[in-house]
Amino acid sequence: MKIGCIGTGAMGGAIMRAVCKKYDVSQIKVTDKNVEMGKAFAAETGAAFVENNTDVLDCDYVFLAVKPQFLGDVFAEIAGKISNKTVVISMAAGVKIEKLESWAPKARFIRMMPNVCAQIGEAMTAVTYKDNISEAEAKTAIEILSSAGRVEVVPEKLMDCVTAVSGSGPAFVFMFIEALADAAVRCGMPRTQAYTYAAQTVYGSAGMVLESGKHPAALKDMVCSPAGTTIEGVAALEKNNFRNAVIEAVTAACERSIALGK
Repeated sequence: MKIGCIGTGAMGGAIMRAVCKKYDVSQIKVTDKNVEMGKAFAAETGAAFVENNTDVLDCDYVFLAVKPQFLGDVFAEIAGKISNKTVVISMAAGVKIEKLESWAPKARFIRMMPNVCAQIGEAMTAVTYKDNISEAEAKTAIEILSSAGRVEVVPEKLMDCVTAVSGSGPAFVFMFIEALADAAVRCGMPRTQAYTYAAQTVYGSAGMVLESGKHPAALKDMVCSPAGTTIEGVAALEKNNFRNAVIEAVTAACERSIALGK
């Protein structure tokens, strides 16, 4: 099985680094308009660097790690050369399969939305596809993406929501970690230690949600002792519209994803 990728930036690079660790790098090709970046990626991973986008099209699975605004230019170069045996996997935010097909009518697409946590093998990735992708091909694509973390299939109508929650969500979580650490420093903890405590607390809390299967509210209640420290902090968050701020942030990101697809 040959795997190719057009683009080795933050997201494409993260996904492909994980793929290169799991699959035979002699069968993996990458390309990038930034030649130095692409060659550096190839030297790091052992994958082959090719200078032209069309040179990856002989692969069985080709990832498009290209920003939405540049997709049209890329398809102008590759559209007529994509074999119907190739599965093209796009990670462009907001760009629907119907739009991808308008650029390359003969191509077959899987649409995906990963997140930056792929860099440590902990991505949350959503995929969606039409019935011109066989179940075997979809299964293989999911196995490839599982190299970088958790993968779930969703209907395409949920992809903008996915983009907002798991695609943009890490930035919101990083801001929360920074705020926790700032508060710890304010309370007297050294900065480096504060980041460790804040990050590990978020990491462990997320693990409890995933592994326990309990509702987050139940887990929150478990920590809130009567007249204790935690409930005072919860009250302060509620007073400052913490949950509403998060809801508004995700909604804004979702609306932006919808706008990108138009």
